[in-house]
Amino acid sequence: MIEKILEKLNIGELNLMQQEAIDAILRSKNDVVVLSPTGTGKTLAYLLPLAELIDGKSDELQAVVLVPGRELALQSATVLKDMGSGLRAMSLYGGRPTMDEHRQLREVKPQIVFATPGRLNDHLDKGNLSAEGVRFLVIDEFDKCLEMGFQAEMSAVVGKLPRVERRILLSATRAAEIPRFVSLGRTRQLEFLDDDEQVSSRVHIFIVRSSQKDKLQTLEQLLLQLGEGSSIVFLNYRDSVERTDAFLRERGFYTSAFHGGLEQRQREDSLYKFSNGSANVMVSTDLASRGLDIPDIDNIIHYHLPESEEGYIHRVGRTARWDKCGRAFFILGPGEELPDYVDAEVEEYAIDPLLFAPSCRPLPVPVPRMATVYIGKGKKDKISKGDIVGFLCKKGGLQSSEIGRIDVKDRYAYAAVSRKKLQQVLRQTQGEKIKGIKTLCEVVK
Repeated sequence: MIEKILEKLNIGELNLMQQEAIDAILRSKNDVVVLSPTGTGKTLAYLLPLAELIDGKSDELQAVVLVPGRELALQSATVLKDMGSGLRAMSLYGGRPTMDEHRQLREVKPQIVFATPGRLNDHLDKGNLSAEGVRFLVIDEFDKCLEMGFQAEMSAVVGKLPRVERRILLSATRAAEIPRFVSLGRTRQLEFLDDDEQVSSRVHIFIVRSSQKDKLQTLEQLLLQLGEGSSIVFLNYRDSVERTDAFLRERGFYTSAFHGGLEQRQREDSLYKFSNGSANVMVSTDLASRGLDIPDIDNIIHYHLPESEEGYIHRVGRTARWDKCGRAFFILGPGEELPDYVDAEVEEYAIDPLLFAPSCRPLPVPVPRMATVYIGKGKKDKISKGDIVGFLCKKGGLQSSEIGRIDVKDRYAYAAVSRKKLQQVLRQTQGEKIKGIKTLCEVVK
């Protein structure tokens, strides 16, 4: 089955960590702890063997994956769906009514759930889920779960899963100590963290000097000088994210704001726009430094200095994933110095004043190739990705090459389309039907 899944995902060869994790999970009865840097494919490392071990013919819940946040729950469920294993899954998390999830649980009858600890406890306490068939417990980013204070909730979950036979823990850093309540038995630990390499050698670190305490102008000039490519701008506070995002939008940049104070739908919109190439700048708190599967990020920009070495490592871990290269920039204002914990060769990156002189022609704001449209029908309306491709081609006048990533939710869908054809799509799909159902098609701003 694994070979077929890899072919479907167009993955030629697994890395060493994935190979060893799969071997440890499939060919032993031990509990498994995997320590491997961000971006090395830990989600596939445990989902591929689970797809072999879970009984697809049974309606029982057989595997529970605990995660620290809803974004990781949603993305892990998406990875499983893309694998095409036929297993039924659900993501469970706070911020939406438990009753809605309960109704969906009765319909889906998931064999695996990706859940935040508090929400899973809620469903188990109410009898919405049966723990009788749960044999596998996965704790993804277990260090982050502990850091966020989920010890009591995770302990409660473990106590409600009496028939667990295997435990799989995954992390990008070493936790101080794995709590006793996890009840690890004989354990195989796979460690792929390099003590001598704080961040990947494929990441080039730069300092950018700002003459003003307010670094917005320096940030704007840096982004303009970097040109095309994707960048995440990290700040430490939600209101700073909002202010910086508004500033960049006023200057014509295509941005996504991302922080914990946004509504779930807003966070989904922001993440989707950035990951499908409709926005080339994400402005975010450290919420975006972990648990998000965003490929091909070219630049990490520390507008605010990371609050810890661990925060720095996770931020920079967003770039140079797999075998790619990346850049990280520290914007330093007056009196600011590079943190002592940065253990890397650092270069000065100069903003060229001639490029921004009044007599010079302004540098163009990079324009993303894609734009995102919202389509007001989804899985509950029996709409598939193929239906959306057909709708956008027949009604919107697009070629298949002008359509990017498509995500179909229960009641709506997102699709990336060529920005050059956006107005044509909106005009030609107005009032049109998809599979005989009238639908709304509008741009996600």
